[in-house]
Amino acid sequence: MRKLSRKKPNREHMIKNLAASLVLYETIDTTEAKAKEVKSYLEKVIARNKENGLSEKRAVLRAFFSKDVAAKLTNELIPRYQDRSSGFVKSYRLKNRLGDNAEMIRLELIDKKVFVEEKPAKEAVVAESKTVVKTKKITEKKTEEKEKKGSAVK
Repeated sequence: MRKLSRKKPNREHMIKNLAASLVLYETIDTTEAKAKEVKSYLEKVIARNKENGLSEKRAVLRAFFSKDVAAKLTNELIPRYQDRSSGFVKSYRLKNRLGDNAEMIRLELIDKKVFVEEKPAKEAVVAESKTVVKTKKITEKKTEEKEKKGSAVK
């Protein structure tokens, strides 16, 4: 385990908090060293708790400080990853941080939920036609105003 310029209790708490953020938000940006530690910590927690027994639930509660995180892990993530044996967290390299040029990494859970609402095709076509009609009306008004000004000058 890396020291991360912290004493053991502070380091353990930081890793638990980063892992909790990753579980709740399903993506985090952090430095390379912290990302590697959090990734291995969370991979181990998820892999150990594949079964939903009492001892597994207690182990998840020990792994995190928040009951909300433990509930999300047991109710959503572990069922989502029943087919996988490992590789629950994916990492991407980002640009270096501007202040101190630290190497940054984005951690994401595999198969994360994306909260994007899709519009049905009919509504999209109607919306486009409304904008086309509006633009036609605006251009017609502008041309009428120009014609009025042109006739007024003559």
